[in-house]
Amino acid sequence: MSVDAARPALLIHAWRHPAPKGAAGRCIGARTDLPVDRRKAKRLAHRIRTVARSEGLPRVVATSPLARCRDVGRWLRRFGFRHVVDARLVELDFGRWDGGRWEAIDASEIEAWSADLAGHAPGGGETVRSLLARVQAVRAQAPAVLLVTHGGWLSAAVWQRLGEAPGPTAAAWPKAPGYGRRVAL
Repeated sequence: MSVDAARPALLIHAWRHPAPKGAAGRCIGARTDLPVDRRKAKRLAHRIRTVARSEGLPRVVATSPLARCRDVGRWLRRFGFRHVVDARLVELDFGRWDGGRWEAIDASEIEAWSADLAGHAPGGGETVRSLLARVQAVRAQAPAVLLVTHGGWLSAAVWQRLGEAPGPTAAAWPKAPGYGRRVAL
């Protein structure tokens, strides 16, 4: 048995960012950089710091480059953590849908995406297959065991953790965790 095979899998603690301002009813992805309330970012940073202390985890956090995640990392940096920005943690890119109102997106476009969730690029953006590859890359070589990322990214990570087939369907896709919630990966 190799040394790597004997090593236990790394447990990653990943949080969804706080609720962003102005997101209600809109398709918010990688192209829409919405702010979060600074108090909510600070509260999430305190919760992450508490988990790091209680679990004896390194004081390093990796975040998506988008403000709704990065602001939590900035608070943690003030608390003595090292903050790493990792573009692989960004939300799914919804292309021309990104930032628009969900009801303004033609129903046939949403149906096409639902029919081929893994391979269809919503709004001409990024496929879920590409998102799954980014998630796998982070899980294989995590920059930190503490992450702050997005709902779609976390759904993809849960899909992989459950060992589901590589071609996810809309009906089987995991629901995104609530804002500020933690997922163990």
